[in-house]
Order: sequence, then C-alpha cells, then structure tokens
Amino acid sequence: MPDLPEAPDRSEPPDRPGPPDRPDPAAALAAWAAGLTYADLPAEVRAAASRHLLDGLSCWAAGRTTPAASAARQVADGLGGPPEATLLGSGTPEALASPDGRGQPRRVGAPAAAFATAVAMHALDFDDTHAGGLVHATVAVAPAALAVAEQFSASRTEFVAAYVAGVEVVCRLGAAAPHAFHSRGVHATSACGTIAAAVAAGRLAGLDAAGLTAAIGIAASGSSGLLEFLHSGSSTKQLHPGFSAYSGILAARLAAAGCTGPAAPLTGRAGLFAALAGATADEDRLAGGLGTRWEAARITIKPYAACQLSHAAVDAAYRLRGRIAVADLASLSIALHPDALPIVGGTAAPADAYAAKFSAAWCVAAMLLDGTLEPDCFAAHDRPDVLALLSRVRVEPRPAPTVAADAPGRIVATLTDGRTVTTEVDRSGGGPDDPGAADLVRRKAIGAFGPGRAARLSDALDTAATVAEIVRSLG
Repeated sequence: MPDLPEAPDRSEPPDRPGPPDRPDPAAALAAWAAGLTYADLPAEVRAAASRHLLDGLSCWAAGRTTPAASAARQVADGLGGPPEATLLGSGTPEALASPDGRGQPRRVGAPAAAFATAVAMHALDFDDTHAGGLVHATVAVAPAALAVAEQFSASRTEFVAAYVAGVEVVCRLGAAAPHAFHSRGVHATSACGTIAAAVAAGRLAGLDAAGLTAAIGIAASGSSGLLEFLHSGSSTKQLHPGFSAYSGILAARLAAAGCTGPAAPLTGRAGLFAALAGATADEDRLAGGLGTRWEAARITIKPYAACQLSHAAVDAAYRLRGRIAVADLASLSIALHPDALPIVGGTAAPADAYAAKFSAAWCVAAMLLDGTLEPDCFAAHDRPDVLALLSRVRVEPRPAPTVAADAPGRIVATLTDGRTVTTEVDRSGGGPDDPGAADLVRRKAIGAFGPGRAARLSDALDTAATVAEIVRSLG
C-alpha cells in the first residue's frame, strides 16, 4: 500500500457528560422514516432515487465477478436460509428463459442475499458518495432494502420510500461530524451504514417509530469498520457494506422480536459519535429539516472507480493534459484537502490494484498518460510509465472551506523549460449539480448491462409495480 501522511490529531474524545437533556436524534429520525411515504418525495428526490439505484445496480453488475464479490456470493450461498430473496449473480441471463428452471438464480435468506449484493456493489469502489458525510450512500442501503422488499413482496414505491429513508439517514449521520469517523480510523460507510440499513429494512418489515428507534439502537451497537485496509492489502473495505447490510437486517428483525436499544444510541456518552467518531454530532445536520432538506438529492455519481477524495485532482489532470506534453513535465504538485491526505495522499508505488485506487498521485499520473481512468486500469498498478511519472509527483495540503470530498482540485505542473502551468476545478464531476450526471449513469449502466438490459432496468426502476419486476430485469 502507498506511504501515507500522518492524519491530523483528532484522537481526543469529547467530554462525556450525562445523557443529553433532549431526546436522542434517533427518535426523530425513526419517527420521520416510519411515516415517510412515496407520495411525500419531491420529484427531484424520486428522480435522484431512480438515478442512484440504477448506478448502484450497475456497480453491482460491474463488480460481481471480482474475487471479493465471488467469495461473498459463495459464502451467502452456503449460509442459505429460507428462500426470501434472490442471490443476485447466482444464475445466468439465459436461464431466465429456461422452462425447466435449471440455472435459475438461487434464493436465500434476506440477510445473506443483501450481504452478497453489497460486497459486489462496492467491490470496484465505483459506487456513489455523499460528499458531506463521505459515505457511500446507495451501497449502505439498497442491498438491504432490495432483499427485504423481496422478502415481503413489496411494491416499487414501498421499496423506493424505504431506500430514500435509509439514504437520508446514512448521509446525515456522516455529515453530522464531517470526517470525524475517518480521523478516528473508522470507515464511515460501514459504521453509519449499519444503522441506515436497519432503518430501510425495518420500514419494509412494518416497524413503527418505536420499533425503528429500537432497530437504530441495536444497529448502532453493531456498527464498525476499520480503515486499517489503507495500510495493507486486504478485502475488508469491499466487505464492509456487506457486514452493514447483514447486521442492519438482523437489527430490524431483533427489534421486531422485542429487543431494545439504548436510550441515546447516537449522542449518548458512549453512543455512536462519542465512541466511534470522537466527536459531538451537529444535531441540526443530523435531524433538522427532515422532509424539507433532502440529502438524498445531494449525492455524487462517480465517474472514476477510485476514492472520491482523488476525483477533483483527476479532473484537473484531465484539463492539464490538454495544455502540456507529459514528456516536458519536470515535476507535478497536487493540492489536496488536509483531511484527504491520510487516505489518498501517498506517493509511493502502490502495492496492488486497490492501493492504486487510494493514491491521488497514481490516478493523476494515469490520467495524464492515458486521458482516461477506466475501471480496469488499476489492474496494471505497476505500469513502468505511470511509476516513472509518479516519481515526479508531490502532494501538498491545501485547506478549503468545504469538506474534503467537495474541495477544489488544483495541480501545478513545472516544465523542463522552467515554466509552470496551473489547472483547477471547483469540484469533481458527477455531483448533484452536474448536468452530465444522468448521462454518466446511463453510460455506466450500458457498460455494465449492455444497452437493452440497461434500458429495461431503468424503465423498471421508474414504472414497475413490484420489486420482483426490478429483480427480474437484472437477469
């Protein structure tokens, strides 16, 4: 793995007084989620949900043959369970037309199905990111929601409402203490995703506000996800959303069976934020404006299968490529938000493909040489031309008044004749205000499914009566 700069020292936990004077935000989130209906969703939120579900399922299709996804599917198959949900990827498209049922996708317990789907969806690190919370929103929720929706034969609108409720929760959890989980060595997608998965699963299972509150509390005690994968090659990051989906569904089932959670699972003296983030949550960002401020419509689609914290620099590199010849490059300076440095700021040769995804310097070098950063490029992490260029790159901190995933990208190139050329972008592409985001999703879907199946899936996400129709469209 790449050498990484030291993280800012945020290790001191906050003061831990007694329980808060006002109710824990978990109750407010649960009450809102329990009452949310599809009719309550503004048109922009419905459109965002369809767009991000299509993107997430496209990421699942693109990642389902990776080693981590194949292993997760094998384990899920072995877990078995009652035939509640489809083990996606266990059949073949041709099998759908088979009259004898041979080769049809397997059905397993919903927790097992959700686990396998989540690992495949996140395997390439190509799935969406909420910049404010630095969480992968769709993978944290959609696999659990899809499996439980199948279990209960839910309608498409019930599924979408549950998905939006869960996505809103995971985004708000991450954004309530920006970068605090990561600074503590905790993967926010995993820690917050377990709770969000429990909300989506619990809604589909019919839990009321009290039941969802209990599910949140139970899920918070099962939240985890260590960032140690940054320091050695491992599969754990790909597996984290699978653990969250599995544990979130179990939390909802335990709440339905009568188990309870603590009174202050989020903001208590040993709650989620104190224990795993070492921070005090911004309660307005966490539970303020529910139903009027929609974080579910503020999520970024990834154009590159690499860590979101590198994307603005990669976009700047694409612009730089049109202004210089790589052969004339003497050195290159990449400016990164200080919070990004411990995660993507290394400049050593990456040890493996996944390490390359977490090296802004490697991604910038590859973009300068190729003019693109395709998902399969990381397999050649030891390319001599990329490594030669990497040796001329340095990474420097550049504070910005935004969170790290929304910070500008800036590169300064020094040429062999002494001239300098600077390129900068305001933020990375694919964001909620990017007019090309919908087209980006379509291209990713066509690349993953082919034109015909991509069109059928897109149509099903907008018009299907039931979740079963959506699952059938996946093949």
